[in-house]
Amino acid sequence: MWFLVRLADTRIYCQINAHLGFKRMLHRNLRHFRVFLAVADVRSLTLAADCCGVSQPAVTQSLNKLERDSGGAFFDRTRQGFFLTERGRVFEIRLRRAMNRLDTALIDVSPRLVLTATTAQLQALMAMTEAQNFTLAARALGLAQPTVHRAVTQLEREAARPLFERTSFGMVPTRACQDLAQAARLAMAEIAQAEAELAEFDGREVGEIVIGSLPLSRSVVLPEALARFRSARPKQKVTVIDGIYDALLGRLRRGEIDVLIGAMRDPLPIDDVIQEPLFADTLTVLARPGHALVGQGAVPLDVLVQHPWVVPRPGTPSREQFDALFEGRGISMPDSLMECGSILLMRELLRRSDLLGCISTNQAQAEVEAGLLARLDVEVSWAARDIGLTTRAGWVPTGAQALLLDLIRTAAADLRAV
Repeated sequence: MWFLVRLADTRIYCQINAHLGFKRMLHRNLRHFRVFLAVADVRSLTLAADCCGVSQPAVTQSLNKLERDSGGAFFDRTRQGFFLTERGRVFEIRLRRAMNRLDTALIDVSPRLVLTATTAQLQALMAMTEAQNFTLAARALGLAQPTVHRAVTQLEREAARPLFERTSFGMVPTRACQDLAQAARLAMAEIAQAEAELAEFDGREVGEIVIGSLPLSRSVVLPEALARFRSARPKQKVTVIDGIYDALLGRLRRGEIDVLIGAMRDPLPIDDVIQEPLFADTLTVLARPGHALVGQGAVPLDVLVQHPWVVPRPGTPSREQFDALFEGRGISMPDSLMECGSILLMRELLRRSDLLGCISTNQAQAEVEAGLLARLDVEVSWAARDIGLTTRAGWVPTGAQALLLDLIRTAAADLRAV
């Protein structure tokens, strides 16, 4: 069933996109999207107008606007009806995924929101869910505070229920509000992928691929894959975001990151993401060249525990393995531990001291081969850990994203073959 949705506040929408630096092909007009899907289903302007509760000229205007923005026809107009072109089918698949996700969340809050919610209101809701303060949300969107307040208030009025709890700590989103904001984020991400695929259909490279990178992947696999990708797609924008797992996972789930690469988690911390193993890795113990333990044969654990260490941060798989090494044998942890997630910082610390370092074997390979660090022979049998890709469950990559993923898999296969 299709519903009439009033026009979004164009001024708010444009201000939001201008502030965030978005370069959109398609105006995020929910009414236009619903009209398009209705025509795709019933293949008739008249029937689609009846389904959506608008006039036939309004349907024609919506389709013309979408096609003009996208750069080509979505439908073949024939006497037998309106039939999707190849371009139209590309858009329809993505848009239907986006709107199904969004409408499910809107209905869970209130069925009326399917009739009334606008993109501008959803943008304000997403910003408020993050900031939990009208002033901060308005600042993030580049809007006046009353504008954001009015958008959220209108949503709550139409839903006939509060979406935020007013507390002394700020505006805390209800569970239903959080779910709606998440659905809106992922729906917008899906539409952005639709734009990228439409551009690809025309032989253009637009959009952005965003990769979340954990420490190991920055020096192993990812550089090789990105170099090959740049050769194949010289104009495609790619952004690599470094960070810790929890922060990157949150951005992945919100649709801000397309794929996360690094050490896999067992068990998975949440059920809306999936993991794909690429290769197995082990830990190694490092020291500066000339360290007293270098070249001394298999160094026993009771000797290692007496030395100061640079180790990964708590909560990482590498740190869990390091801690288990001592705890599993009933040995107290070393007294002197410095926590560090950067191989570059670790290298410089080791070079300037008698500290020992514990890090991924593959990650340290370049430093060892360059003679900057030395690998110790130790009486330790490290368990292998899986390094892989993490993506949202149900995520469907664009052609450019799929190419990059394949290149990452190829680089990982090359590493396994060494």
